[in-house]
Amino acid sequence: MMVELSKKMKHFQVGVFNELANLKTKHIKEGKELIDLSIGSPDLPPADFIKQELIEKSQDASNYQYALKGIDQLNEAICKYYSKKYNVELQNDTEVSVVMGSQDGLVHLPMVLTNPGDIILVPDPGYTAYAAGIALADAIPYKMLLNKERNYLPSLADIPEEVAQKAKLMILNYPGNPVPAVGSYEFFQEVVEFARRYNIVVIHDFAYSELYYTKDKPISFLSVPGAKEIGVEFNSLSKSFNMAGCRIGYVIGNQTVISALKALKSNLDYGVFLPIQYAAVRALDDESDFSEELRNIYKNRRDILVNGLNELGWDIQRPKASMFLWAKVPDGYTSTSFTYELVERAGVVVTPGNAFGENGEDFVRIALVQPEAILELAVEKIRNSGLF
Repeated sequence: MMVELSKKMKHFQVGVFNELANLKTKHIKEGKELIDLSIGSPDLPPADFIKQELIEKSQDASNYQYALKGIDQLNEAICKYYSKKYNVELQNDTEVSVVMGSQDGLVHLPMVLTNPGDIILVPDPGYTAYAAGIALADAIPYKMLLNKERNYLPSLADIPEEVAQKAKLMILNYPGNPVPAVGSYEFFQEVVEFARRYNIVVIHDFAYSELYYTKDKPISFLSVPGAKEIGVEFNSLSKSFNMAGCRIGYVIGNQTVISALKALKSNLDYGVFLPIQYAAVRALDDESDFSEELRNIYKNRRDILVNGLNELGWDIQRPKASMFLWAKVPDGYTSTSFTYELVERAGVVVTPGNAFGENGEDFVRIALVQPEAILELAVEKIRNSGLF
């Protein structure tokens, strides 16, 4: 029989990522060694105390029932964590909800808050999950351009009045992916004022909150006065605690938004595996040096790549946070052509910037997901490639 897909599926073509995967497979089959800096997934394991908690709770037979929602202990740990880290006070029963990784909530929430044809303000370049959520909701994206001149913060003043009047959602991401920019307190204040004026719900993706490399840690959007009235913040244990495969995250903030997402999710799944939730509690309650040690690892990796590549003549800005570099490609190349050339001539795999939106053209994203020795080798291979 002929299976006919829905029109919606045209929005979910893997495109550049599929081509890149095929290219990697081709070279591996040919026996070529590749250094893969394209995937934004931690290569490091969780701390031993997190793994031990998971092991112990997995031995308890009662933990194999449906979870249905976040356990009380986890909601309380999230509230305690935000109070301690960001001076944000939350009600654990109404202003917190656990999700299967922050991407789960980011993709589903637009369906909760918009109708087909509604406008969603979205960063360009931006994380690919945002486009997926907009497509599932049959909403219309309005792309807020991010550029170096504005420190990769969108210009709200440049959003046309007619667009702002029709917009239902605004999605922000600081520290960012693919652009490792950091949001300022003043910018978030501007966002709150803008959202109030036009009755727009703000979604802030804060998944890289613990990966920062200066004395000034990233700002939680909810720490800005009035933010809880107009928005929510997603966070995750994937990057902060190396629990990416566990698929656990949370959303906090506006009670109405939280309640509505809970209602949708109750029809989609039965919650996160209970031992993983207990492991998340252990992670959030941690008082050890794990987070600081993790930051130092990423900072050292960042410096190896930035210093080494700048010495080659590849001018790359040193990010203050996140786990990526955002690098302009040399003159004469597009994002895709340079990515292919880097694989062919150096055996180093990065992600072309146009995979994250039209405004990502002329850039590539480089993930800090290999040990220092491998990153040093990557610099050497690029040096020997003759590309610079």
